[in-house]
Amino acid sequence: MIIKQELIKKIRSHFNLNIYEAKVWLALLSRGISTAGEIAEISGVPRSRTYDVLESLEKQGFAIEKIGKPVKYIAVEPSLVIEKLKNEVAKEAKERCEILDKLKTTSEYEELELLHRLGIEPVKSVELSGAIKGKINISSQLHNMIENSKKSVILATTSSAIDHDLRIIKQLVSKLKKNNVRIKISVNSDIQKLEKLKKELGVDIKQLDLNARFCIIDGKKILFMVNDVIENGIGIWINSEFFSSALEGLFESVWNTK
Repeated sequence: MIIKQELIKKIRSHFNLNIYEAKVWLALLSRGISTAGEIAEISGVPRSRTYDVLESLEKQGFAIEKIGKPVKYIAVEPSLVIEKLKNEVAKEAKERCEILDKLKTTSEYEELELLHRLGIEPVKSVELSGAIKGKINISSQLHNMIENSKKSVILATTSSAIDHDLRIIKQLVSKLKKNNVRIKISVNSDIQKLEKLKKELGVDIKQLDLNARFCIIDGKKILFMVNDVIENGIGIWINSEFFSSALEGLFESVWNTK
């Protein structure tokens, strides 16, 4: 059986396998159960390497060794492999998060904080700005800004980005209300679920004719998007009370007309 090179390439990437592992697993899947010699013939992997590769796939959960002679291997169902890998990734992520949380209690973390404070003191607040690229980085910045707000959050979003932006708000709305943070959200189109969202979140949401995406925090910090793209978007973060309060004033003037 000829296995397409494009499929081998994608399997290697998705399942983090080397080229021999990908070829052997695909060959095994095509047979269901097979000996190492048969797999070598189908996959094109040298017979001397096939045994080691099958053992590696068994350890990773892609194959099972069948009891008996001659030794045969059984392909694990792809859906089970995916679930196993998902569990491993989730476990590793949880352990990594726990390690990072513990870092905050270490002397090394205190040194990092000290270095940051010393470095930031000579910098004027209006000079604190930067470009943020990509969905993950923008989402993380938006989440952190909203989570650390003290007085107010103003979020202007669009019909194409509302699900993404409100997903972040939903995670934090309880905490914001508990801290008496004022929340105002605007959307630039008449969305049918607007009233439902207002009841669900319990915050002020209005349809305003603002073709823009930005977030103003406490009238001091802004994150605004230079385009209406989610996956490969670009955001500009600015820490400037002068600029933030000016934009907040413009927003309030439009908000109060509705």
